[in-house]
Amino acid sequence: MDNLALVRKVYEAFDNQDLVALLELTHPECVVTQDSSLPWGGTFVGHEGVTSFAMLLLGTVSSTLATGELFEADGKVIQSGRTSGTVLASGKAFDVPEVHVWTIKDNKIIGAHFSIDTPAMAAALA
Repeated sequence: MDNLALVRKVYEAFDNQDLVALLELTHPECVVTQDSSLPWGGTFVGHEGVTSFAMLLLGTVSSTLATGELFEADGKVIQSGRTSGTVLASGKAFDVPEVHVWTIKDNKIIGAHFSIDTPAMAAALA
């Protein structure tokens, strides 16, 4: 499977909330990072970390991802788009731009850095 197809499968697993598929697509040493000021932010390592990240995210927001661009550059897969949905605790809606940077090793995701418009997301969470 090529790198773009692998990342598309990761998004499909997230959309389906399929943790088993997500873990099959990630390297055992995967590192996931996102701004630590977000409730699901921080650095998460290994399959346990991927699981923790997914549970924190899914426990805080219900969201969908609209992928704008998906391409390879500098040995990574880059995705830019928008994430929209609602905050579970308040029902407040959000629609913010985001960029994901994926690193792949041995046909598995070994690194994922998620960037969103943090101030806009923080406002929705407040």
